[in-house]
Amino acid sequence: MDEARLTQILDRFTSVNLLVLGDYFLDCYLTMDRNLSEISLETNLEAYQVIEMRKYPGAAGTVAGNLRSLEVNVTALGICGDDGNGYDLRKKLAAIQINPETLLHCPNRFTPTYNKPMMREPDGHEHELNRMDVKNRLPLPEEVEQQIITKLRELLPQVDGVLVVDQVKERNCGVITDRVREEIQSLARSHPQKLFMVDSRDFAGLYTDVIIKTNLSEAVKAANYPADMPLTSEQIKACCRIIYSRTHRPIVITRGERGAIIYQGDPESLSEIPTYQVSGPIDIVGAGDSVSASTGAALCAGASLEEAVFIGNLTASLIIQQIGVTGTTTRARILERYHEFIGQKV
Repeated sequence: MDEARLTQILDRFTSVNLLVLGDYFLDCYLTMDRNLSEISLETNLEAYQVIEMRKYPGAAGTVAGNLRSLEVNVTALGICGDDGNGYDLRKKLAAIQINPETLLHCPNRFTPTYNKPMMREPDGHEHELNRMDVKNRLPLPEEVEQQIITKLRELLPQVDGVLVVDQVKERNCGVITDRVREEIQSLARSHPQKLFMVDSRDFAGLYTDVIIKTNLSEAVKAANYPADMPLTSEQIKACCRIIYSRTHRPIVITRGERGAIIYQGDPESLSEIPTYQVSGPIDIVGAGDSVSASTGAALCAGASLEEAVFIGNLTASLIIQQIGVTGTTTRARILERYHEFIGQKV
């Protein structure tokens, strides 16, 4: 892909409309200063002192946030609790011009939250401590499932495609329950002109009739393939054949600094898509979500799958250089990274 073609695709992003369906989390970063620590009189334990709080839409919200930074039009569909974290999540979505009204209020559910404590040590360096997760561990009520399904049917005619973010590992406890998944697959079959792409950490093997985007370990799990890492090319093909036998749609497998692999049904063929080789410190939080966002936007903008995944790789290479935040980037910065990629190849 040359610069003119990349520019053409990126310029079309502003006319793309995508529905991001799935588990909307709040990412809450708590920066603490070790120099200010106190000893608790009650427990005699170190009491960490928070000096900064940063909050971002996470999981499906990360995909939505990446799309908005690329100037793609986004509709959010998910749930949140009637709590402070839900208020913050809605506020953060509204700030990036995503209407939070299609996040359904569920008074008896938590707003899923990743609390990420960041300790600043006396020498100035920061590191992340154990994450504290707030998640729902009871099944999604049937009436909420129906509300999600009804809203999905209502919104589908208004968008070019659907990006599904299936984040919660506890089956049927997140937005994408078995019943919602069946509806996604049914709509994908009945609307072949619409993009349906799924990113699922634990349940990619349950989907049919949609594009699957995974990393390598998730692909192995989805295929239920008995192999140790690292996999040979033949083993990767075998995993892809198993998944494709159910989905009959392309499979995108991300591999970090090794770029990505595309499988489109040819039993013996994998397409390898390169990426920019990043040096220095990296933070992989949000990298996969950025690939989903920019790949989905590019496909709806008329890119081939190879072109779209290449754009996804460029995007991820920018995201991982943003340390300690849920990163985003811009179309202009993707174009700059393309020039850097060409220079790296020379």
